[in-house]
Amino acid sequence: MPVLADRYDAFLFDLDGVLYRGHEPIPGAGDAVDAIRRLGKGVAFVTNNSSRTPAMVAAHLRTAGISAEPDEVETSALTTTELLASRGLRQVYVIGEAGIREALTNRGIAALDGEPESADAVVVGWDREVDYGKLRRASLLIERGSPFVATNADASYPAPDGRWPGAGAIVAAIETTTGVVAEVVGKPHPPILRAALRRAGGARPLVVGDRLDTDIAGANRLGWDSLLVLTGITGPEDLAASTERPTFVARGLEALTDGSVPDPSPG
Repeated sequence: MPVLADRYDAFLFDLDGVLYRGHEPIPGAGDAVDAIRRLGKGVAFVTNNSSRTPAMVAAHLRTAGISAEPDEVETSALTTTELLASRGLRQVYVIGEAGIREALTNRGIAALDGEPESADAVVVGWDREVDYGKLRRASLLIERGSPFVATNADASYPAPDGRWPGAGAIVAAIETTTGVVAEVVGKPHPPILRAALRRAGGARPLVVGDRLDTDIAGANRLGWDSLLVLTGITGPEDLAASTERPTFVARGLEALTDGSVPDPSPG
């Protein structure tokens, strides 16, 4: 019996809201990923969260029952670092956690802390220890001419007890201070999805996500097909009110391989 997965050779999975919620696996997600692998399809895991390293992401996926290896993970930290390296930057002031810092170090780019007087760029990601001093130093460096780069612009982080300020909230504080708009690397911008496809291999990707403003918008910008699953942030009422349209809508990942036909996006 033909299944939706037969149409594509690469599957780019968002994480939170698609494969797990916080520390809780989404029922059936692990089985769906395993079924995709058994079909010989390419798999990559894509996250805008720049705080974790690929090894940390893969370990978290495994605890949620998802088979994953670090080299299948594309984070906004990795994509941002590759962008900076391509421009020959050698030292950047960083607001961010282990993921972006390790990625920079591995590419020979120094992550500056403290009170530097200059930097090749200011890089901002999610940082749960951000304080006024970091915001002040980042703003001063940008005022002095350092380029402003954001790993992602997610306004919130979906925590178990509610929504926490995300990287976008930190970025917004600096943009408000300086009047400079950050160059954003993560979804919905194309570089991270293109990098994820290189990891998965193939040429006919399906982007699988739960957010219209990042996952589905990112696929639309590239002209790629997408599957919106209603297991995370987006509900039917959000979809009805949005101009971003996925190719397919389904209740969960089982729609990839169970022989049913997911609903085409309305409109």
